[in-house]
Amino acid sequence: MKKIVFSVATLLLLVGCKETTQEKLDAAKEAVSQEVKEKVDSVTTKTEKALDSTTKKIKSKVDTLLVKGATKVEEKAKAIKEGAKK
Repeated sequence: MKKIVFSVATLLLLVGCKETTQEKLDAAKEAVSQEVKEKVDSVTTKTEKALDSTTKKIKSKVDTLLVKGATKVEEKAKAIKEGAKK
């Protein structure tokens, strides 16, 4: 009789622990999922900012080079006109 009571008590204890453990696992899974999602969002935001910054820098450099190139073309055109007048 003692063995039966002990077995039933042990079984009830394990079943109760199993539910609690499952709840803890579910809560931990949700917490990890949320943390990963936040990290991905953070990395995405930082990447977008870096990409925007890089794009602006490249565009600025291209614009500067275009202006310099246009200036040189104008100078050469003036030199050709002066050479043609002589």
